[in-house]
Amino acid sequence: MSAEGGEGRGGRPGRRRPGARRRTGASSPPSGPRDAPGPPGAGEGAAGDEGPRAAEPPADPVAVARGIALRQLAMAPRSRGELAAAMARKGVEEPVVEQVLDRLTEVGLVDDVAYADMLVRSRQETRGLARRALLHELRTKGVEDDVARGAVADVSDEDERAGAERVVERKMRATRGLDEQVRLRRLAGVLARKGYPPGVAYAVVREALDAERDG
Repeated sequence: MSAEGGEGRGGRPGRRRPGARRRTGASSPPSGPRDAPGPPGAGEGAAGDEGPRAAEPPADPVAVARGIALRQLAMAPRSRGELAAAMARKGVEEPVVEQVLDRLTEVGLVDDVAYADMLVRSRQETRGLARRALLHELRTKGVEDDVARGAVADVSDEDERAGAERVVERKMRATRGLDEQVRLRRLAGVLARKGYPPGVAYAVVREALDAERDG
């Protein structure tokens, strides 16, 4: 009978006793935890580390507001009300808004009277708007009522009628071939949407249709 743990008959390896440990190669010393994190702050202060940066000083609210207003003015002329609304949307407080607008008014960059006059001329000539529509647009742009009324007052009855005639002349061709009463209503409706009172609108359209028929 072979010795315990030795080779058995026929050179077969003997069976290990229950509970016996398999022998391995040379044991290595136990190692510590792998990739263990260093203590807090480890690695700080290395070469090139400038340390925490100083906090930047808060932006000057007046400078921020002025920048908003100047960017708006660089795109197109603006009324005081439009600029105030633009700054308010960016969170500028009302006292700062007023301070900036007062300064821009002093240097001539904000002038609601000039702005209103310019807008009235442009809209009346290019879009044929009547005084009522012009007044409404100025109000929506934040122009004060007395300034808006002063600008619209410069449009005479003759100017307003001439504007209506230009609108009808441009729209006549699109209605040709339709019944005359249909044309009358459609063209008068175009003028009504531009602020013309019904009496002026129908009178101008009838004259244009008569001239076309007679011509």
